[in-house]
Amino acid sequence: MSTLTIRAQLPYDVVVEAGAHDRLPDLVPGDVARVAIVHPHALSERAAGHARALEERGLAVLLLPVPDGESAKSIAVLTGLWDALGEAGFTRSDLVVGLGGGSTTDLAGFLAASWLRGVRFATLPTTVLGMVDAAVGGKTGINVAAGKNLVGAFHEPIGVLCDLDALATLPRAELSSGLAEVVKCGFIDDLAILELVESHDAATLLDPTSPVLEELITRGIAVKARAIDGDLRETAGSAGEGNGTRQGSRALGGNGNGSSIGREAVNYGHTLGHAIERASGYTVRHGEAISIGMVFVAELAHRTGLIGADVVARHRADLSKVVLPTTWDGPFEPLLDAMRIDKKARGAVLRFVVLDGLGHPTILAGPDEDVLRASYEALSSGAQSSGVGA
Repeated sequence: MSTLTIRAQLPYDVVVEAGAHDRLPDLVPGDVARVAIVHPHALSERAAGHARALEERGLAVLLLPVPDGESAKSIAVLTGLWDALGEAGFTRSDLVVGLGGGSTTDLAGFLAASWLRGVRFATLPTTVLGMVDAAVGGKTGINVAAGKNLVGAFHEPIGVLCDLDALATLPRAELSSGLAEVVKCGFIDDLAILELVESHDAATLLDPTSPVLEELITRGIAVKARAIDGDLRETAGSAGEGNGTRQGSRALGGNGNGSSIGREAVNYGHTLGHAIERASGYTVRHGEAISIGMVFVAELAHRTGLIGADVVARHRADLSKVVLPTTWDGPFEPLLDAMRIDKKARGAVLRFVVLDGLGHPTILAGPDEDVLRASYEALSSGAQSSGVGA
């Protein structure tokens, strides 16, 4: 078992172990009378099992099934959940639980943040993506027509239970998708993650019972914890920027020192990645889109003189190792339009999390559009850039 403490305003623990979800009854505070479990239809049987365990403790349980994946993160679904809480008489002392992947925990967290201006919630992620990214850090939200996660709130959970047994039923593609966020953590902070990926074969990396996968998940969560320490609301990276400039960076370093760009570091690859998700109608998995987005910003950083071609090549190799895409075909204009309303943009200035060295995330603000286009064109063929300014 691994337990990591997140130093939020009200600190909470993230437990990583086989069978962690069985700890849910002990996580529920003593003053709670009602628990709502938000879960996808595919996990109805698992949710019913948790309900029985909670009811044995004398708690009233409301099961709230929602659609699978990103389709759950809509205002229509959220409205239905609000109505259900109202009918059940949910009060501010009650608890919302999110059981499922990252989409479910995002939705459940926003439900908790918005009901009565904030009730407690806990997350029980069932995917690698949910464990490493969505369940930790208090970002909650839904999607709207303009883009992904544009409506939401910061609302920290009271605890996160990462049950490794839940990974056994995941399709291989879902395991790969989740590992995109883990590899991302390697590039922005913990180089040991990259070394683990490079020293094991895909079968081991994608084996849900593998101790290597457990270590990768735990290390990824630790990186996320360091990135959000002291920067819950993602404001540390907004100062001292101008068009065509980069903000000075400092490595997270794997030692808890934090980053000069704070929480924005974990958005590495997400600006183009979110645009691809939207353009595909969310048929491209989150991790697949983020993988492509990481290669894009690696190309961008190389073409602006921040990293060498060897680092770009390492992105392609490590992401391919965990069976993730590193190329993308399609028109650039719709993606550029989507990136302009990305949460990291400031006014008319596009901002990208890039690297100026392995483990050194920084912000590149207002890059030249010709460089953006050239970096994007490198994705269509999978060809690596041949030099700075190529």
